[in-house]
Amino acid sequence: MVINKVLLDRGGKVTLLVLVAFLAWFYKAIHPPPPILCGTPHGPPVTAPRVQLKDGRYLAYKEIGTEKEKAAYKIINIHGFRGSRHDIPLIPKATMEELHIYYVGFDRAGYGQSDPNPGRSLKSDAQDVVELADILQLGPRFYVTATSIGGSVAWTLLKHFPHRLAGVGMLGPVTNYWWSGIPTVEAWEAFRFQPIQDQVAVSVAHYAPWLAYLWNTQNVFPKSSVVAGRFDFWSMADKKIIASFQPSNERSADEPTQQGIHESLIRDMVNMFGRWDFDPGDLINNGVPVHIWHGDEDSLVPLMLQKYVQRRLSWIHLHVVPGAGHLLHVMETLSDEMARTLLSGQA
Repeated sequence: MVINKVLLDRGGKVTLLVLVAFLAWFYKAIHPPPPILCGTPHGPPVTAPRVQLKDGRYLAYKEIGTEKEKAAYKIINIHGFRGSRHDIPLIPKATMEELHIYYVGFDRAGYGQSDPNPGRSLKSDAQDVVELADILQLGPRFYVTATSIGGSVAWTLLKHFPHRLAGVGMLGPVTNYWWSGIPTVEAWEAFRFQPIQDQVAVSVAHYAPWLAYLWNTQNVFPKSSVVAGRFDFWSMADKKIIASFQPSNERSADEPTQQGIHESLIRDMVNMFGRWDFDPGDLINNGVPVHIWHGDEDSLVPLMLQKYVQRRLSWIHLHVVPGAGHLLHVMETLSDEMARTLLSGQA
């Protein structure tokens, strides 16, 4: 009896120690390390021009096209997942000159060489765009283009800052399965369109955002295929484009996430698939021309949900691109079409 009591006491202590150790590990695992800030002694160097926002953060940007003072059209591009200021749609140089386009791309908060924003949200991302436009003196109204998950910022601009927009063009914008107006059957069908591991990853981002960092950095279960950089789920059209990518001295594949994936990729996932304070399907027509281009072979973002948006908002123009996948911004012919359509003022 005495021996059994001793063993039980020891067993209870071991169990307690194991539980404490697990909780300590779990607490540390769900809290990402601090970001590696650009321009600090042990951080990446700052090589891009940057502007300082009202809250003290810096945004890195890149300008191309006609000189700002001589431009007829001024456009800000909002990059997608793993993107950067360099991801401006490939509009032919001749078109840029013909239409006198000034184009600026920027690293969203926490990406590339832009400072992280601990309180980052969809609205704060949209406010960054407006503040960038004001600092660069782009005028009372400017155009916006957005690719992939950058579309969430474009929708937020249409919700909160429509008076600043001359027009919006989105290329394969990501949709949220939990937008309140999407019929349950359609949302579920689109959700099942994704690989199982991505279904789990976006569900974690929606229902347990505090777990999103751990889930996408652990190596026991399959994490988000996009976070993991896997391309086996992409369409054949996208795989051909990816295979043709050429290395560039101007851009590094690691730069977008160099300050930490939590400040870039994970915050993107949580904001995109979290609970929005509005449904894009409830937006009103403020006279801002809005065009969406979407590939009919896009295996990352279901086309059916773009059709839902168009049904709800008849004033939005949906252009379905036959034979195209998700990487529309690197298609020169399509980028030319987007620029000419958007800048024509078609509403």
